[in-house]
Amino acid sequence: MASIRVLLTKIGLDGHDTGVLVVARALRDAGVEVIYTGPWQTPESVVEAAIQEDADVIGISSLAYDHVLVPKLMARLRERGIGDVPVLVGGVIPGPDIKKLKEAGVVEVFHPGAKLDDIVAFIDKLGSHRPETVRA
Repeated sequence: MASIRVLLTKIGLDGHDTGVLVVARALRDAGVEVIYTGPWQTPESVVEAAIQEDADVIGISSLAYDHVLVPKLMARLRERGIGDVPVLVGGVIPGPDIKKLKEAGVVEVFHPGAKLDDIVAFIDKLGSHRPETVRA
């Protein structure tokens, strides 16, 4: 797998992080560089972390309806000039909200029970289509 930097985070008040930690481990085992911010982030703090960490992909975990903050995150990414960074959402997302997330720019939504291999492969595919960047 190519060198990909994935920022994993939880926005809002959702502190349930077991799922995102399992995904983080699967990505690390596949050779992905993972940065995990921990829970209780704001859209603004995620944007700052993505800029500071030069993230290739952002993964948001939501198990408590905090995915409603993702459109705000997407707007902040565009405002800061990094709206081209792919954003994935994982967690308990009601069907009607998936459409809203994708309309906001989310590239994929993974539900609980998604196969880790599928998540890793999807991120690998995203990373292989991103231009190479020079990391200091």
